[in-house]
Amino acid sequence: MRNKPVLLSIRPEYAKKIFEGSKTVELRRVRPRYLEAGDYILIYVSNPSKSLSGLLKVEQVVEDTIENLWEKVKDKAGVSREEFNLYYNNLSTGIGIFFDEVRRFSEPMSLEYLKEKIIGFTPPQGFRYITSKEIQSSPIAELVESLMGAYPDN
Repeated sequence: MRNKPVLLSIRPEYAKKIFEGSKTVELRRVRPRYLEAGDYILIYVSNPSKSLSGLLKVEQVVEDTIENLWEKVKDKAGVSREEFNLYYNNLSTGIGIFFDEVRRFSEPMSLEYLKEKIIGFTPPQGFRYITSKEIQSSPIAELVESLMGAYPDN
């Protein structure tokens, strides 16, 4: 793994589909610059859950025209064609983050807990990278290490 994990905000209905296995690609309007195959994404489930709830491993990141992207993700994204079109309204290209190795945490970490344990912690609006400070001696590091093995130094 070359990059630090990405903290990705996902709406509860889509997080549920990810954890159930019916959604294997996450759609995004903006591509995280430093995200590639083999990297990890920490799943932050947004309102009303507000919790760090799981982890997944990136298989590939695809940027394509909206029409081509739909053909690649239509059975994997957990959305209808209408929802897809509304999400990408007025855009010519879209991003698909294909993933595998989904892990759901047995005990999600609430936003309150994360703020208590990691000074200055803020949830992502869409996505953000985990900082070095958050990786070292934090509940995030402990989770990543226990689920995926020791986190390599970057």
